[in-house]
Amino acid sequence: YFVTPMILRVNFMCEELVSIITPVYNAEDHIKTTVYSVINQTYKNWEMLLINDCSTDNSERIILDLVKKDQRLRYLKLEKNSGVAIARNKGIENAKGKYIAFLDADDVWLPNKLSTQIDFMKKYDVSFSFTSYELIDMYGKKLNKIINVPKEISYEELLKGNIIGCFTVIYDKDRIGTINMPSVKHEDYVTWLSILKKGHRAYGINEILGYYRKTTTSLTRNKLKSAIWTWNIYRKSEKLSLAKSTYYFANYIIKGIIKHWL
Repeated sequence: YFVTPMILRVNFMCEELVSIITPVYNAEDHIKTTVYSVINQTYKNWEMLLINDCSTDNSERIILDLVKKDQRLRYLKLEKNSGVAIARNKGIENAKGKYIAFLDADDVWLPNKLSTQIDFMKKYDVSFSFTSYELIDMYGKKLNKIINVPKEISYEELLKGNIIGCFTVIYDKDRIGTINMPSVKHEDYVTWLSILKKGHRAYGINEILGYYRKTTTSLTRNKLKSAIWTWNIYRKSEKLSLAKSTYYFANYIIKGIIKHWL
């Protein structure tokens, strides 16, 4: 359903603006469900930036139809297909909110996601937070797999494996600053490491606030490529020594086994 402007104005008076960054590439099967999961948030003061990365399906038509129905939805289009990092950066560049959140075009938020997370960040004076989530299949069926998160994580701890689901992240732009995701594989992981390396800490909310859709193209389905990309992050992005890279990579493998199979 769509919330009336009268209700929105009342809620806006007491809520900080959250900018939600959603890259879109050939997402016609799920984009409407994703957008509605934002529209149905109990937290009402948000803008959702939908960045079309030159989709070749009906994604654009679906988005434009949705934009007509809710003024909080903003449509952007890249001139050429550039990848998820560039699309997210375009959204961040155009974001107006104090808080930046990420939501990919096939994932889903629970209705209390924003309210729970923003309340947590304000209560504990947190600038970067993330949450637990549950896996679903391409049809929305639960896979009985929950990714739980720690209360807090440092740069060194994050090197042992990326426990931070991109679509669960919210950060305070006033305190973290404007970020620019690199055009590398696992761009979100490199970005979180960059933020934490500067002295910030990431705080987890161990509550399921979203569903991650595990599709045939999900990175979690290609463990070998993911492992190679992670090793490259250690050696090229973080410039760790061979010994440190081996140590953290071993931890990454162990955590991966626990995360995906246990």
